[in-house]
Amino acid sequence: MSASLSGLRRAVPADLGPVVALQQAAYAANRIVLGVEPLPLKADYAAILRDDEVWLAEDANGLTGVLVLQPRTDDLLIWSVAIDPRAQGTKLGNVLLGAAEDRARQLGRPIVRLYTGQKLTRNVAWYSRHGYLVERVEALADRTAVHMMKPLG
Repeated sequence: MSASLSGLRRAVPADLGPVVALQQAAYAANRIVLGVEPLPLKADYAAILRDDEVWLAEDANGLTGVLVLQPRTDDLLIWSVAIDPRAQGTKLGNVLLGAAEDRARQLGRPIVRLYTGQKLTRNVAWYSRHGYLVERVEALADRTAVHMMKPLG
């Protein structure tokens, strides 16, 4: 496995605190739009760091982005793309999304999948602009999820 991906570094257990803090900051606004706790804020990040691929973007001031990937048999799931509020609008999201697609290619996965909240229309539009298609809409107990996918050519 490569030590870096598009200038990112792989998270280690010592990154747990900063990763959780960034996720909390990045997803805070989604709580208001969704009216429920965003799924990434309900997660056990110690388990995520142990079981999934967590890639970090940093600058001179510290952690700016977190990308959580779950390689699966037939695809790569982007579980989370989180940008520190102070880094939003810097195109870091584009970098992380591109890194996920690069990682899928490295792993030989022909499809990248993700999901987001239906009420997060800006997210759905942003992913759509990057070539992601709505695969299905799923009604959950407390929210509606939009499942999206992108075949890699």
